[in-house]
Amino acid sequence: MQCKLANFVFKPSLVGVIACLVCIPLFIKFGFWQNHKAQQKIAIQAVYEAAKVNGALPFPVSLQAGITPADWQYKKVMVSGEYAPQYQFLLDNQVEGNRAGFHVITPLKISGSSDYVLVNRGWILAHATHASLPDFSTPSGVQTVVGQVWVPSKKIFSLEAKTAPNAGGPTQPWQAVWQHMNLAAYQQRVPLKVSSMVIKLDPASEAGGFVRHWTVSAERITTHMGYAYQWFGFAVATLLIFLYMSISKVRPEQ
Repeated sequence: MQCKLANFVFKPSLVGVIACLVCIPLFIKFGFWQNHKAQQKIAIQAVYEAAKVNGALPFPVSLQAGITPADWQYKKVMVSGEYAPQYQFLLDNQVEGNRAGFHVITPLKISGSSDYVLVNRGWILAHATHASLPDFSTPSGVQTVVGQVWVPSKKIFSLEAKTAPNAGGPTQPWQAVWQHMNLAAYQQRVPLKVSSMVIKLDPASEAGGFVRHWTVSAERITTHMGYAYQWFGFAVATLLIFLYMSISKVRPEQ
């Protein structure tokens, strides 16, 4: 194919045409994909920030038809109940101010119900060796818990055996430290009806909390937008290179 315009001729190569038809749509698709991920995180950030100033909603013990736990992600909720410390555990590998520690996860028996919900009560400092676990207290009696809903990810990578802790039998001691927030494994392990949602205790709550600097990282928003611009840039660069290699100036006849 050849097209002449004024003193220039457009004569693309077959390889160039194929490269454009494949690469440009692919780069644009990747750009929109990264932009979509950025917009999702912007929406999450907006919900998270709004929950800080909005009033607390009653915790949904049972979800209405068509409503999933993800629909409650980051919403501010309130629930009353009593802690069940015999089934609480420490979530390992949590960092606060460059110091290693744990998050204290305690089940709460919801008042007027047989259901439980896990409450992340915050961060505590670990000892120099994990062989010695930190001491902490758990308040007794009815507590009014206010916090934000967190739906743990089901995508967990672990080198450990894919079985619930203490799956060998009820005579084994309770495993006090967990490497991952594996809610499915927890629900299988304990003789409790546990919600698929977790509550991160509000920093202002007095229901037995520890260090609570909950954040939703906004860094990934900038990263995704940067990747989107990069992919769009690749598409533009591919087109410009294709045009540069395909257009040549007509030499005057001697």
